[in-house]
Amino acid sequence: MSALWARSLRGRVTLIATAVAALVLIPVGVGTVLVTRSLVEASVYESTRDTAERIAYEMRSGALPLGAAIPVSDPAVDLIQIVGADGRFLATSDAARNLPPLSDVRPTDEDRVISTTHCLPTECVHLSAVRVSKFTDSPVVYAGRSTPDLLATNTLEAIVFTEIAVLVGLAGWATWLVTGRALRPVATMRDELDAVHAGDLSNRVTEPTGADEVADLARSVNSTLARLERSAEQQRQFASDASHELRTPIAGLRAQLESAQLYPDDTDVEMLVSSALRDTDRLEAIITDLLLLARIGSRVDAAKERVDLAELVRQELSIRSDKIPVRADLVEGVRVDGVRLQLARVLTNLLDNAQRHAEHYVKVTVSKEEDGMAVMSVENDGVEIPAQDRERIFERFTRLDAARSRDAGGTGLGLAIARDVAMAHRGQITVEDCTGGARFVLRLPAV
Repeated sequence: MSALWARSLRGRVTLIATAVAALVLIPVGVGTVLVTRSLVEASVYESTRDTAERIAYEMRSGALPLGAAIPVSDPAVDLIQIVGADGRFLATSDAARNLPPLSDVRPTDEDRVISTTHCLPTECVHLSAVRVSKFTDSPVVYAGRSTPDLLATNTLEAIVFTEIAVLVGLAGWATWLVTGRALRPVATMRDELDAVHAGDLSNRVTEPTGADEVADLARSVNSTLARLERSAEQQRQFASDASHELRTPIAGLRAQLESAQLYPDDTDVEMLVSSALRDTDRLEAIITDLLLLARIGSRVDAAKERVDLAELVRQELSIRSDKIPVRADLVEGVRVDGVRLQLARVLTNLLDNAQRHAEHYVKVTVSKEEDGMAVMSVENDGVEIPAQDRERIFERFTRLDAARSRDAGGTGLGLAIARDVAMAHRGQITVEDCTGGARFVLRLPAV
């Protein structure tokens, strides 16, 4: 199918290129023929006119005796006749001696020189007629030559239009070759795309070298496939996490309700309701975070805007009631393009994490690095995170031993959400060294 498509497009492009070449070359060829004919004809008439005027001058000055053979100075213009007012030949050149009158046109007082063509029984002649004097009965000098083959035949047209046909054919052939070479990567990409299916979105198309439109198309296709793969992976991860993480609280809630149903007299209703509400709150929190993870990077709520990080931090801190004071060191004017709610959620998750592990202080910093990256960091003076665990803590439902003893009621998805938001905004979040504690750093492209 891709080969047929490529050949069809290739044929259409070749046909269009051939038609364009014909539309350009045919007018050029016609113009070339007309201009060439005009130049040649002008040159012929110039030579006949010069000869006729020379003979007329010699006759007026008496240098040319009547009845004598007219000498020919230009071998090309060898047909010369001097005709009197009564139509008698007064003198001729040797080549025109046995010919009938070259023409019957006679110049007038207003137009003493006439250039024209006349066909004799044996040939056609290009000639010029010049009056010897201004008198009405003045003799007329006719100087002419046989019409050049270039003007007498269609040889010039045949040559020019043969060349045009050859050039149009070459243009079509070259277009066919160039188009085939240009579309070969497209046909390859189409075959590779046909091999992509919903069960495996990891395949990518081959990216041609260079920076032309085909290479840009391949990169766009691969970018689209990457987004589709990420979306599919998010859906699979959501299904896996939901089936795994929701099972335990649902099972606990069901066990409590079944126990109350079996032993109603031994059940403390108030305690049962409080426990059920806690499990319900946990279920709601897990589902909310899972849905957020499934939406991050998609078009659902990705209305990006210009966000001032210092202003964002101040707004979030103004609505929090933390047990440990938060110190802020904010550089003004550090802005990024992003989804405000998602960036606020990252800050909230990092602050919540810092509050759970801090001993005496939590600090938020906003700055801008020399490479143009905006930086927002949250640090605390709690337990330092081991180097081998600094990547693992961003996985879903991962808790370190220190966190398990102090983190009650969390969903285990806060840092995973922060990482996915950073990636969706073309940034990254890492854990960096900090004196006596933990420091989370979010880097995003600044604007």
